[in-house]
Amino acid sequence: MDTVGEGLDAALHKAFTRPVPRSAGAQMRYLVKRLNGTGPVAELLGVTRRTVERYVRNQIRTPRPELAARLEHEVRRRWQPGVRARARRQAATTGGIVIDTRARFGYSAAPGTTDDPRLRHLTVALPPAYADRLFRAHEEGATEQQLRAITAEGLGEIYFRDRNRRARGLDVEFTDVEHVDFDL
Repeated sequence: MDTVGEGLDAALHKAFTRPVPRSAGAQMRYLVKRLNGTGPVAELLGVTRRTVERYVRNQIRTPRPELAARLEHEVRRRWQPGVRARARRQAATTGGIVIDTRARFGYSAAPGTTDDPRLRHLTVALPPAYADRLFRAHEEGATEQQLRAITAEGLGEIYFRDRNRRARGLDVEFTDVEHVDFDL
């Protein structure tokens, strides 16, 4: 993953207890059931109701690549909401979240120091408060930059400042993300 939002989604998907439907027909049937009809599904995917009905009856089996991607995305977004909510709640109250990233970290520190930005690979366990902030912001539609700012704040507090036991006043910048992965 190269975005924080995708990494958070992937972490929640790891908590699923059943596999996501694979065939286009099964995915369409799931969406029709979830959204209460073919009309909302057709509108969501940008196809006609008749097309949705054909997928539901397995008259069409292989969607166009762009429709297959949209279909997969929409099913994953809605799959096992209770399991997803339970995983979020546990991470936000007791478990926290583990971040594994390779990115450039720069610092704003006291004058006269030589804290130049450099590429680092970090695996850090963030406390539940940061997991809660990240999931809430992602759910509310925060931009990637806002999610990175929350992540940088958490990494700064836990890893670089060690909960304000060292490097007080150090502000961390989280840029040039090559890889970011989360685990609950």
